[in-house]
Amino acid sequence: MSVKEEVLEEVDVEEKLTDSYEIIVYNDEVNTFDHVIETLIKTCDHDSIQAEQCTLLIHYKGKCAVKSGGFDDLKPRCTEILKAGISAEIV
Repeated sequence: MSVKEEVLEEVDVEEKLTDSYEIIVYNDEVNTFDHVIETLIKTCDHDSIQAEQCTLLIHYKGKCAVKSGGFDDLKPRCTEILKAGISAEIV
């Protein structure tokens, strides 16, 4: 096994041990900026500036990690985002 493979294997193990996930929100042509901002404030506990910055990243980059943490914390938040009609997933 090469050194590069060993390092990659160690990183994979560390990532699994941290139990850290992210909610990724994707851009669409349906939802307004205000709707996404309001949803992020409500579901992810963002302040208005953070929600606006994430919304701009979603619009211009196509996606943005809007919240990180444990799966049990993110699951209901992601469900609420999806219920609001916004494309999102936990990774």
